Amino acid sequence: MTPYRAQVGRMEEIYNRFGDQVEFFLVYVREAHPTDGWQVDSNLEDSVLFRQHQSFEERDQVANTCTLEMKMSIPTLIEEMDNVIDEAYGAAPVRLYVVGADGKVSYHGGAGPHFMDVDEWEQAIESTVNQNKAVI
Repeated sequence: MTPYRAQVGRMEEIYNRFGDQVEFFLVYVREAHPTDGWQVDSNLEDSVLFRQHQSFEERDQVANTCTLEMKMSIPTLIEEMDNVIDEAYGAAPVRLYVVGADGKVSYHGGAGPHFMDVDEWEQAIESTVNQNKAVI
């Protein structure tokens, strides 16, 4: 199992804890380990085998397959084929963010999955929620 897939359960717990207080989105970008690119052993072992997307429809299909297989309930947005989000946020292979209602990034996690700190992300969400409560 890849380090990212190992964190999905924890991310779901955080979503379930705070989902009624903040909006969550998973943004699916280009395939991190495509069969026509750099592959990892755990993808081969787990039969997670997708080529790099050739169309938005293919990207959408792979994203839906992945979220269903991993039992993710976090709402998923699909990046357009121009990869603008990926390039602007350095999203690939994975990043965790907290973006305030004002559109400003208040938390930018490390490059994942190895430097992705889900506990730190949870603390950033909790801090944001507490700040919002203090304003009300």
